[in-house]
Order: sequence, then structure tokens, then C-alpha cells
Amino acid sequence: MKIAIVGAAGRMGKKLVELANGTELEVVSKIDIAEGYDRTWAPGTEGVVDFSHHTAVAEGVAKAAAEGIAYVIGTTGLSADEQRAVDLAAKQIPIVQSSNYSLGVNLLIELVNKAAKTLDDAYDVEIVEMHHKHKKDAPSGTALMLARSVAEGRQVDLAKKAVYGRQGDVGERPRGEIAIHALRGGSVVGDHTVMFAGDLERIEITHKAQDRTAFAAGALKALAWAKGRKAGIYTMRDVLGFA
Repeated sequence: MKIAIVGAAGRMGKKLVELANGTELEVVSKIDIAEGYDRTWAPGTEGVVDFSHHTAVAEGVAKAAAEGIAYVIGTTGLSADEQRAVDLAAKQIPIVQSSNYSLGVNLLIELVNKAAKTLDDAYDVEIVEMHHKHKKDAPSGTALMLARSVAEGRQVDLAKKAVYGRQGDVGERPRGEIAIHALRGGSVVGDHTVMFAGDLERIEITHKAQDRTAFAAGALKALAWAKGRKAGIYTMRDVLGFA
């Protein structure tokens, strides 16, 4: 399968290129705005993995839709308009979109969902994520996925229950609140903890990424899976058979 990597000069892009070498996936285009990289993918490309900047995603998915090729999006922080462009393209091509492609994180999301269904809102939910100091968006896309998983498990509207950090005299914690906190520092690849804190006990479910290879491997697996699928937006839950 001939593939293109968008954002090839970045940390994830370089890891994707490295991991694809020696597999059935042939990287025919390494796309980035950095000097020495391709500006677009070559004719005959069969699939694209995009770990670029969110402002580049709309153009990429539109081009892929016009050419009828599968697209995997690992870029986070999309605006509402950028997400609408993805949704529009998904009417024509298969798109896998996830904030995290690791097997462990997607298992974490499943476990958190089950915990949220089992433990009622007498258990306070706190989500804490930490990433390296170079990460630009906060909270992480994975933390938001975890928060959505909790809200889905409890059958509540996340927009009405979420709080992002706390400062000042915020008063007592409201029952049912879902809190998300972002930490940044050093070279941390990605840590996520979901805490269910009750009056008598506390359950903490944690995932710590030790190497970006876990994300790259999942993204490449997703692209190989997406080829030939019917048009639509898929997640890693679909790729891994959790959905």
C-alpha cells in the first residue's frame, strides 16, 4: 500500500516514516512545510496519515475525498469549521479519526466507560493528563475522549458537567462534575489518569505512554484497516473491534 505522511517533519511524522519502513506500507510522500519535504502527495497514493497542524487538515481531507483515498487523522485541536470539513469528506471516503491510536489508551477508554456505568455520581471523577512542554493544545485530545467516555457511561451531557481546571474560591465540588486537568513539562510522552473518588474508596485507572511508537503503530494499523472500507468516520474502537 502506497501511503503519504502529512506532518512528516514532526515527532510523530518521523516515527511513522521510521516504523513504516520494512513493512507492506510504502511511504511515497513525506509532506511538511519544512524545507526538504514534499508539498503534496504523489499520484497513485492509496492512503494518508495526517499528524500535521489542525489548520492543514481541511485541505488534506478535501484532496483525499476528491481522489477517493483513505485518510487517518491524528491531528488534534480542530476548530468547528475544520471538523465540518472532515465530516463532509467522510461522506465520500473512509476516515479514521482519533486523538490517540495506542491499544492501551483505547482499552483505557473502554475500562473508564465500564467504570462510569458501574459507579454512580457519588464517585467524583477527576481526569489528569500530562504531556511534554512542546504540546500546544490543552487539554489533550485523549483526556477529552476519556471525559466523553465517562459522560457516555453516565448518560449525561459533558458540556453541562465538565470543568477545566480550578482557580480561586470555586466553592464545594458539585455532584456529578467531570473535571479535566492538563499538566505540561519535560519530555513526557503522555500520561493519563482517571480517578473515581468516593467517600470510602478511590479507583484510579492510569495509562503511561513510554514511546511514540505505540501511537505510530496504531495509526498505521488504522490506515491499513481503512483501505476499502465504505465512506464514513471511524475510530480506533472500530479498528480494534471494540465498537
